[in-house]
Amino acid sequence: MCGIFGIVSAELTLSQTTRHLNEMGKILRHRGPDDKKTVVHSVCGKTVGLGFVRLSILDLETGMQPITCSLDDTTIICNGQIYNFVELRELTKKEPFISKGDVEVALHLYRLKGDDFLSYLNGMYAGAILDPGRKRLLLFRDRFGIKPLYYIKDKNNFLFSSEIKPLTAAMGNPPEFNSHHLSAYFTYRYVPGSDTLFNGIKRLQPGSYLEYDLPSGEYKVKRYWDYFLDRVNHDMTLDDAAAQFYDLFADAVKIRLRSDVEVGTLISGGIDSSAVSAQAALQQPSIRLFSIGFDEEKYNELANVKNFLTANSAKFKSAKLNTWVCRKRHLEKLPEIIRSLEEPVSLGTLLPTDMVCEMAAKQVKVVLTGEGADEIFAGYRKFMIEGAASQFQSLTEKNQNELLILFPELITYIVNRKNNAGDRYIQNEALFSADEILRLTGRKAPSKLFSDDAVPFLTGNEEPVNQMIAFESRFRLPDYVILRLDRLSMRHSLEARTPLLDYRLAEFAAALPVRLKVNIESVREKYICSYSYRKYNVLDQETAFRRKQPFTIPIADWLSDPKGLPDFLQEILRGEVIRRQGILDPDFVSSLAGKITTQGIGPETLVSVADQVFSIIIFTLWYHEFFS
Repeated sequence: MCGIFGIVSAELTLSQTTRHLNEMGKILRHRGPDDKKTVVHSVCGKTVGLGFVRLSILDLETGMQPITCSLDDTTIICNGQIYNFVELRELTKKEPFISKGDVEVALHLYRLKGDDFLSYLNGMYAGAILDPGRKRLLLFRDRFGIKPLYYIKDKNNFLFSSEIKPLTAAMGNPPEFNSHHLSAYFTYRYVPGSDTLFNGIKRLQPGSYLEYDLPSGEYKVKRYWDYFLDRVNHDMTLDDAAAQFYDLFADAVKIRLRSDVEVGTLISGGIDSSAVSAQAALQQPSIRLFSIGFDEEKYNELANVKNFLTANSAKFKSAKLNTWVCRKRHLEKLPEIIRSLEEPVSLGTLLPTDMVCEMAAKQVKVVLTGEGADEIFAGYRKFMIEGAASQFQSLTEKNQNELLILFPELITYIVNRKNNAGDRYIQNEALFSADEILRLTGRKAPSKLFSDDAVPFLTGNEEPVNQMIAFESRFRLPDYVILRLDRLSMRHSLEARTPLLDYRLAEFAAALPVRLKVNIESVREKYICSYSYRKYNVLDQETAFRRKQPFTIPIADWLSDPKGLPDFLQEILRGEVIRRQGILDPDFVSSLAGKITTQGIGPETLVSVADQVFSIIIFTLWYHEFFS
């Protein structure tokens, strides 16, 4: 796990480029505190500089980057890990290797296979290859965007980096606020797609590569991987699917334990992090586990974690559980968290994620996590509601009544359900209504709340649940869930690996019949995961079929009593900071803050006034950090 950065310039000298690279490297030091290196070349009349900061995980002695092939001067830098490098090395064994790790395998694959080399890689990665022979620079990013990559271009310069701050520093001008996507933020709680809230700074999209032509200074972005969800194998049986899932899951965990340093796991009360921990413990019995709890009992999952470890004591007899408690006073960490995130992401797990990563980083450099299964295997409440809505009329009266008891919002959803898949996704995700956004921002929401390059590939033949998964995996997963995991783990120089986002598991999930993801009869989300975990003794019965509880903070409990909040939060809630910034309506914010209630609010509550206010707090802190 590391940080990468680079400059292509028609105006900077070699020494000027080196100076800029060094500054960018200093800003990214938290991503790679162990070492750093830069190289600068002159190609096609342009100065091309590449930089790398290293967190040493694999190939401790010879794995430093950039790596250059002596045969043709192609050079690579890459942030992340290519987990199947051992197997891929067989395809490249005749090449002139100078290292023993994973990244040089990707370089030689590129030399042998061209752009198609990306289809061979299994991992999380964001990288760049300078190819003087083809007079181009190639940027690339993994299929689900687990590792970040940003870029910006002006008349004479093209810059890229693992994070945004090095770009704004190197450009030499204060960043400008991109207000066009403000409505998208207050709809989704983040901004999906290639655009950011910084003018001119873009994300390279997941499953894509960018080809920068050195002579002309022009670039184009292409997708090398799309998530197809219309190729379902309807004949797949439950037991066959469970066997395939387990084999893929076990191997995904196995190859992510490849490391020259100790690997731990992050564990919550959820089934996926528990399953990852249990599978990892088979290979690493003394594994270190890290978990976060709360004083507020209905949000606290530590009891579930401890019960799970007790029920599976044979697997975890040598393991060590480390726990911290996340409390209201820890909201004082929000400004530094926002500084690390760089983009406003209003997610309740920000605080506990940051704390568990801080705790883990004190003992290990690498952890496995359970992220990804909820998105690709339909593990959220909204997937069950969508599946139930699409099948409701064909269900028995008994099934209908059971669903209405468990999901009282189902009838309202059915009545208001949109015809278009994209509109339905917005309907499920919207934090504020269009009228509320107009009042809050003074801006009418645009007709399209997401850019064209963020739209998933849909043929129209997908089932409704799969349509939702397509948007979920293209929008929320990379730009919300994974963004927060990358930034907050790397803020503490910790590498977080996600076995359940192995692309082989994702493609298997895409081919699954929807009934094996969302089982309406048994009212189970993510059904195949629970069934397979239990059948192959990864989890005990109680854990495998435990009802999902969203992992979030008791934000309504905390914000409903302003007296106990840090001063800067009280100022925001009173509207003082917001009035000075002049972006949002301070009176509307104050009125919302006065409506926060804990009545009927719990971890399963998807949208509350407290959630709305929290999104305003996050945006206000972000704007203050980068533009005030």
